Amino acid sequence: MDDEPVARGRRRQGRVARTAWMTGRVIVALLSATALAAVGLTRDTVEEVREKTPTTDVLSDEVQKTAPPADDGANDILVVGSDTRTDAQGRPLPASILKQLRTEAADGVNTDTIILLRIPKDGSKGYAISIPRDTYVSIPGYRDDKINAAYGATKYLKSQQMEAAGEKDRELIERESDKVGRSSLAQAVQNLTGVRVDHYAEVNLYGFYLLTDAIGGVTVCLNHATSDTNSGANFRKGVQKISGGAALSFVRQRDGLPRGDLDRIVRQQVFLGSAMRQVLTAQTLADGTKLAKLTDAVSKSVIVDPGLDILQLAKHLSELSSGAVDFVTIPVEAVGARNDRGQSIITVDNNKVKSYVAGLLGRQPSNFSGSGPLRLNGAQQQQPATVDGVRCVD
Repeated sequence: MDDEPVARGRRRQGRVARTAWMTGRVIVALLSATALAAVGLTRDTVEEVREKTPTTDVLSDEVQKTAPPADDGANDILVVGSDTRTDAQGRPLPASILKQLRTEAADGVNTDTIILLRIPKDGSKGYAISIPRDTYVSIPGYRDDKINAAYGATKYLKSQQMEAAGEKDRELIERESDKVGRSSLAQAVQNLTGVRVDHYAEVNLYGFYLLTDAIGGVTVCLNHATSDTNSGANFRKGVQKISGGAALSFVRQRDGLPRGDLDRIVRQQVFLGSAMRQVLTAQTLADGTKLAKLTDAVSKSVIVDPGLDILQLAKHLSELSSGAVDFVTIPVEAVGARNDRGQSIITVDNNKVKSYVAGLLGRQPSNFSGSGPLRLNGAQQQQPATVDGVRCVD
């Protein structure tokens, strides 16, 4: 296969602008649903949210033929952040919003936030398992590559095949190629973790903009002042509230961080937890304008599989702020390794990952969680400090 057309399909000038805002984006529509449920709004309003949420048939019988067993004691939900330049209905984002997001209109899709929500059916502690974007895996229908390429590369190949066969309907091409890309990503996650993906939820980059606009910023804390020209990060030490472009820079920065992508994941996790807590405050839930903006976010930025109730998913995510669901990251072998094409990658031992993910049912994990230390290959890192209830990070 000629790799160059695929590479062109995924390449863009503003590469750094797409890298990591996804975790912030992932929650926006889900938080909207949480807020609606928390204030006990009318049944009609809740149903309207459900009806306006687009669906995608990602986990078809064909996809799940080779999947792990269905009943493993947990409900496993794949939550993905994509950098598509459209809203959930496929409408192109206006130039004004792309400018706010510090990106440009371009083809190709990357999924730089990949989280597997593992919710035990017995009511015990659940986990939000982060998979680093550069994790090197075998991608079904493509080749060995970074896991964040699974969606975009297979989507591109499918669209090229449809065009070569004479298909002219662009909306049909987008729908079918999107489904293939999402399915390939879900399969890659299943193969890596040994867990059957029961449900799928995806939020596009517009969600990040909507979230920070709706709740007026998110409170974070840094151990040190930091700046980075690639991401646009320029932050002082200590507690601060960030929104818009600043929040985008906070969750995408990796240059200058001690452990690169892994520290960026910690930032994303902290951002997500802080945003969740803020949405669930009385100031947000009692504010009709904020609630209206959050509700509007649902129809514009989230896509789920037909069997997933967005309000049930929101309930699980709301537990992040109570400690019933903790953040963790899969064990890795090497950060900054190189593949045969010279790309910087994160290598993993598939057996260790599978054992770790399976072991989350019924026991406390050994790496980063909401209440535990951060470990890399068995080496414990210093427990992050907390200021005014906010976890401080590098």
